[in-house]
Amino acid sequence: MHSAPLTSGVASLPHDISAAIPSPSISSFQLGPLTIHFYALCILVGIIIAIVLTNRRLTKRGVEDWQVLDIATLAVPMAIVFARIYHVITHYTDYFGPGRNPWNPFEPGSVWAIWEGGIAIFGSLIGGTLGAWIMCRRLGLRLTTLLDALAPGLILAQACGRFGNWFNQELFGLPTTLPWGLEIAPGNPAIPPGTPADTLFHPTFLYEVIWNSLGALVLLYLSRHLFFQWGRLFAVYLMWYGAGRIVWESIRLDPSFVILGLRTNVWGAIGAVALGLVIMLIQWKRHPEPEKSPYIEGREPQPAED
Repeated sequence: MHSAPLTSGVASLPHDISAAIPSPSISSFQLGPLTIHFYALCILVGIIIAIVLTNRRLTKRGVEDWQVLDIATLAVPMAIVFARIYHVITHYTDYFGPGRNPWNPFEPGSVWAIWEGGIAIFGSLIGGTLGAWIMCRRLGLRLTTLLDALAPGLILAQACGRFGNWFNQELFGLPTTLPWGLEIAPGNPAIPPGTPADTLFHPTFLYEVIWNSLGALVLLYLSRHLFFQWGRLFAVYLMWYGAGRIVWESIRLDPSFVILGLRTNVWGAIGAVALGLVIMLIQWKRHPEPEKSPYIEGREPQPAED
């Protein structure tokens, strides 16, 4: 079933719209025959930040410079594909049914139109981790070493990606009278019918940008301690991100499937927190010692012969 947007009391909400956060009036621009979407650019910037920061952290551990690019060639595409699949599955009524256009990529609303928005971080974590595991096995790297190196850059990449929601005017929160309320253009399909045109909404994209940026600082600080190896720093990432996402997802206005009273992405966030706790406890028991090498035992690179 879908959640029903809350509309009671919306018409009576007083606010000072002069202090509101404006939404961008455009979400794309033309470059010759190409349409460049700001949503895609935000994701691309996030990917670049994650790769550069992860490379720097891995080379400090003794991994070959830019070997992270070999991993990214599989992990990034799998992350994007799984993110889209997860979103389509959890919002399938938006793509399938009478009057929908699921398969034609040249018409709006197809399952292929990722540039219109609609990727799920929980799907990307599944696909990206699977792709990273495959490449780590090929390269002889420990997956836990990679994930710990990736965690700060990953949460920064997610912060960058949320600006794409701002440009697309999507995934905003419930109506609010707070001075930092977000302006949304009238006619947006996520706005409940009967909502006054000057209603402001919680800028959930901004909440997550701030939360994720703080999380990156926390992860970078914790990474200075040897305890946060063997995947334990990535476990902190899962718990930090999941805890914030539980809150932001609970106040979002866009329709979503509801299971046992909670949106599916709230369940996903709860699962991320729980998985982080499990990883932390298991790896604490299995590996109380620091990692001796970022490579799997017996797979260390051999020095070049003269």
